[in-house]
Amino acid sequence: MSVSFGRAAAVARLRGECRGREIVGTVRFYPYCRGVLVAAELHGLPDPDGIYAFHIHEGRSCDGRGFPETGGHYDPDDRPHPEHAGDLPPIFSYDGHAFMAVYTGRFTIPEIIGRTVVLHARPDDFTTQPSGAAGAKIACGEIRRVGCR
Repeated sequence: MSVSFGRAAAVARLRGECRGREIVGTVRFYPYCRGVLVAAELHGLPDPDGIYAFHIHEGRSCDGRGFPETGGHYDPDDRPHPEHAGDLPPIFSYDGHAFMAVYTGRFTIPEIIGRTVVLHARPDDFTTQPSGAAGAKIACGEIRRVGCR
């Protein structure tokens, strides 16, 4: 059986700063059945074999040192971490590169347009409230709707 996802409905272009200044990446969001397929491709990760927490945040801007305007994890239902709608699986680096794909029903694409995707310096412990002790925000991208061609 072959699965085709077509064109992404939304995309975020990640850029790093400080410890992650070499980081670049793209996160694509595809509608699929009743959920969303999230596909992330990252390069220039600072630890070639590191594990990084990865979340959708409620804020709408990646401006400023340390990305202060990203706010907390996207959590419209006021749930504990790691049950936030924006909690995503970790990113595993191999030689500074990573690819991750996950299918989720925790949010729809219209709900996340204009929000941010954040890569953190440390792995998520999936326990500590409110953000999993994930550490500093080292890369960020604003989620934008993909235009028609």
